[in-house]
Amino acid sequence: MTEFHADDYGLFPRQSQRILDCCLHGALNGTSVMPNSPYLSACMDMLREQNAQLQLSVHLNLMEGRCLAPKEELPLLVDGDGIFRVSFVRLLFAHLSPQKDQYRTQLKKELHAQIQALLPYLEREGLPLRLDGHAHWHMLPVVFDALMELIHEERLPVTYIRIPSEPISLYLRHFLRIFPFHPINIVKTGLLRILSRRALRRHGPALSRLERKVFLGVLFSGNFSYEKFRLILKDAEDCAAARGMGLELLAHPGAVYEPEDIEKLTNKDDLAFLTAPGRRVEAEAFQRLAEETAAV
Repeated sequence: MTEFHADDYGLFPRQSQRILDCCLHGALNGTSVMPNSPYLSACMDMLREQNAQLQLSVHLNLMEGRCLAPKEELPLLVDGDGIFRVSFVRLLFAHLSPQKDQYRTQLKKELHAQIQALLPYLEREGLPLRLDGHAHWHMLPVVFDALMELIHEERLPVTYIRIPSEPISLYLRHFLRIFPFHPINIVKTGLLRILSRRALRRHGPALSRLERKVFLGVLFSGNFSYEKFRLILKDAEDCAAARGMGLELLAHPGAVYEPEDIEKLTNKDDLAFLTAPGRRVEAEAFQRLAEETAAV
């Protein structure tokens, strides 16, 4: 099965409606939910009211908004108001820090709180517990190790964790036709492949019991257009079939346009990304894919 997936559902109601529209009028069939959003309940009710048939994942988030665990217990992750202020670089090397045990303890508290926030909605809809991470921070070594410890200790019924290791061969096959993409995405794609190999090496037995999917989306992150979807879709589906896996194609169609919502964003990278023109491009891609399928 090919999963056309959107991250960041639930951040704001109108932003979430744009994602829902990609399901109701497009090819979108999966989304990841921001569990620490103050609008979580309202956005989850929107899913039911509009009868949106979507696979859902917990979008573990350590960079946008406020924590769900008591802020006093997370001094390495949040500021005095409970807003996430830990940097990517600090978390990337936290497993080498003398404070690595404190990081892991605090991360487990927050990750547990976020999973528990969404779990009742998943159970209400009869959906499995699937996990991924905002900006893929769940793959950072100290975060991934804390997550796997948490799953084991709490016996969480997780069925899928996104492992964002993109098959570079698919891109090389169409290299001259996939421009433009942001050069920084080459770095991200390479780093995530390294982190994915580490996760599989360190936690292979536990991960082998979970569903695995071929994943694509980081290299095109910010501008996953219809043309790029179509260019790689057949090869990606063939790759997934050869590996005996499903396929997850990730985009971010949930634009934030409303000034009152923009003011509430706490992370400057999210501010730039969620208000960029590429959000509209990716939303249009889902709609065109659905129109193409209907015409066949």
